[in-house]
Amino acid sequence: MKKLISLMTLGLALAVGGAYAAGPAASAPAGSASGGGKTAQQNKMTTCNKEAEGKKGDERKKFMSECLSAKKETTQQSKMTTCNKDAGAMKGDERKKFMSECLKK
Repeated sequence: MKKLISLMTLGLALAVGGAYAAGPAASAPAGSASGGGKTAQQNKMTTCNKEAEGKKGDERKKFMSECLSAKKETTQQSKMTTCNKDAGAMKGDERKKFMSECLKK
């Protein structure tokens, strides 16, 4: 169990560290020339991380473990929230296309 938590913590640190180091220019919209888009696991990590805000220590570790191992049971509203945040500053047709593709996942 400790190894699982350690691996998840390491994965989270790498994901967050990579995103932080890359800065806003690296967050290309889905379908970009670089292959774009996030994997299902990355989306799950993002969603669980947002839901874990305010939790610390063992409580956060337990929550993240349960959240990441849970089967995908997202509601339309939580999908909309996640997609809306991921869309960021997109506008017009680009945002409509992104939201449509994101909500279909």
